[in-house]
Amino acid sequence: MIYLLEDDDSIRKLVVYALNSQGFEAMGFDTPSAFRAAMAEKQPELVLLDIMLPEEDGISILKRLRAAPGTRTLPVVMLTAKDTEFDRVEGLDAGADDYISKPFGMMELVARVRAVLRRAEHSPPGTYLECGPIRVWPENREAAVHGEHVHLTYKEFSLLCLLMENRGRILTRDVLMDRVWGLGAERENRTLDVHIRTLRAKLGRAGDAIETVRGVGYRMTDDATA
Repeated sequence: MIYLLEDDDSIRKLVVYALNSQGFEAMGFDTPSAFRAAMAEKQPELVLLDIMLPEEDGISILKRLRAAPGTRTLPVVMLTAKDTEFDRVEGLDAGADDYISKPFGMMELVARVRAVLRRAEHSPPGTYLECGPIRVWPENREAAVHGEHVHLTYKEFSLLCLLMENRGRILTRDVLMDRVWGLGAERENRTLDVHIRTLRAKLGRAGDAIETVRGVGYRMTDDATA
């Protein structure tokens, strides 16, 4: 089940129709109160969330979802007419897993939803990756620095795992985009850089282990700072 919180009638109906036609079960809500009532009855697999809403803005709703243990890792994709870097970073910092600016194509939306849901699937249990004070558990998509939990979005977590799995190796921008965003993802924007910046910030001083290789890509150095 996918929940869509969008106050624009035409967009809400079109998105729900597009998702249902592609085999997803989707429900749309026009107000945060209706969305909260539905969440109390049944939790979805993914939430599509507009930013500009009546009653309460989407960023505040996202922060509430991330603060609650039951929805801390629930995949959330932001849908918004806002398209400045500040708004993108604000959404990512609040814990969004992806960000789609209006107007968008329905097939692009469906593809992004599929990609986020794929990344939400658990890896085989019993393993973790470690680099200095950073430790990640792919099986339940958890990360910690010095034993303290760090909330990461799905893309941030996927980037961190990929970098740690290839510790010491330079991963080009194209490789990172293909592996995390999928083949055909837009290369001429700052999506990757924004995600790396927020990932470093969330890791604190340990984030210095993610080294920028100018003009090429990024790599995880052999030792993360304490």
